[in-house]
Amino acid sequence: MEGRLAEAAAEYHRALALDAMCFDAWYALGCIEFSRESATEAVRCFRRALAVRPEHARTQFNLAWALFAIGEIDAALDGFRIVAAHSPELRREALGRIARYIPGSPRADNAAVLKARRDWATLEAIAEGPIKPRRRRAVPRGRPVRIGYVSAFFGPPNWLKPVWGVINHHDRARFEIHLFSDGKPPTEESGYRRDARDRIHDVRGLSNQKLAAAVARLGIDILVDLNGYSLQDRFGLFMRRPAPVIIGWFNMYATTGIDAFDYIIGDAAVIPEDEERFYSETVARVPGAYIAFSVLYPVPDVTPPPCLAAGNLTFGSFASQYKLTDSVIEAWAAILRRAPSSRLLLKNRALGDASNQAALRERFRRYDIAEDRVLIEGPADHRDFLAAYARVDIALDTFPYNGGTTTSEALWQGVPVLAFNGDRWVSRTSRSLLLAAGLGDWCAPDLAGYIEKAAAFAHATTTPAALAVLRSTMRSRLSVAPVCDSATLCRALEDLYRRATKRL
Repeated sequence: MEGRLAEAAAEYHRALALDAMCFDAWYALGCIEFSRESATEAVRCFRRALAVRPEHARTQFNLAWALFAIGEIDAALDGFRIVAAHSPELRREALGRIARYIPGSPRADNAAVLKARRDWATLEAIAEGPIKPRRRRAVPRGRPVRIGYVSAFFGPPNWLKPVWGVINHHDRARFEIHLFSDGKPPTEESGYRRDARDRIHDVRGLSNQKLAAAVARLGIDILVDLNGYSLQDRFGLFMRRPAPVIIGWFNMYATTGIDAFDYIIGDAAVIPEDEERFYSETVARVPGAYIAFSVLYPVPDVTPPPCLAAGNLTFGSFASQYKLTDSVIEAWAAILRRAPSSRLLLKNRALGDASNQAALRERFRRYDIAEDRVLIEGPADHRDFLAAYARVDIALDTFPYNGGTTTSEALWQGVPVLAFNGDRWVSRTSRSLLLAAGLGDWCAPDLAGYIEKAAAFAHATTTPAALAVLRSTMRSRLSVAPVCDSATLCRALEDLYRRATKRL
């Protein structure tokens, strides 16, 4: 496939050599580059196409999408808003992208997130067609409560670390577990400990209407969405209310904006009481971290911190490229300037592309950071990806879109994560994990404190020895901390499930 794309790209370049204003060639090249994960080049091509045909809505849409991929979140949202305002055909799709991406916008706040998600949900409900409300029913006395978990990500071993810990601990005498899988089925390799009483349903390709009917036929009492906006098209299932109780958990980091959801599960660290007004759901808080995790697959051993041998600190972030906003780059550059002997290792999938690498280096150059201070690496298979933490002393969290999986993986590899308390749920996920891990000192009160702490670690002569001790004891500490107490999280969720069914 890559070879054919290269051939096609060559043909379009030849066309542009003959006519540099050929819209079709610029647009097609942009699509090719984006499909090859060269988002930086795609941005350039789509901008050239729009210069020729500024009214072309699909080009504007694709440009916004590519801008999001490289971390230009607010520019991307502005582009999607233009499409939503001027293209009736793409309005729903554009509003959907805004709803999905807006929690990570530096300019947004809780009110903006709620509005964007409600705006999209209103259109989506109309698109789903007439929805006949189902009669709410109580759980028959003596029957286990039937819990349906819905996810497209049961298969990958690194996605559902918090989920498998809970599911594996469920009391099957009181709860009947159904897994509705939109992707590869769960396996032991992914972390699932199979119980013969569980029922796994392959629902790939089923429409929301047909899946809703299946859920109703099975008599599911509580349907739990584990996808959030990572599988937006499945929200139509929940809008149909095929079960008496609808709950959002795990991959939630803001309100869904969908009235069909009865509860959203968080904790005290991510959703303070005074922010509940920005949620369309009833907020249910669990003790500890709402995503207490269990690592149930082989991972590399923890190694000593590299600063012991190097004599200087290596900061690092393995976050997705779309989380690297200009505010993040500016903060990291400030840290590097205040700690002139330190370096920064960045690694993610998008950085396998040379143009994306070059663009990221240019962003650091704007803040006078020399090229050799920032180490940039592309993707690797998951085990090698985790092994790269051996070259990181301290992980730097992203903002406003924190790490979740990224934070938990860094901690499990012995690398402390430096974060700060943000202004919304998505900006407090790492805070939740750090507090529950007994590492609250690694969460600064604000951005200034985050930069100050990083610089202080780089200058303190005691840092290498302290990191060595922390690293060598990290897994044993985590194993007995609330952040890895999946059994307690499971009991808390089961209590919520029982209370929810008793209110029917």
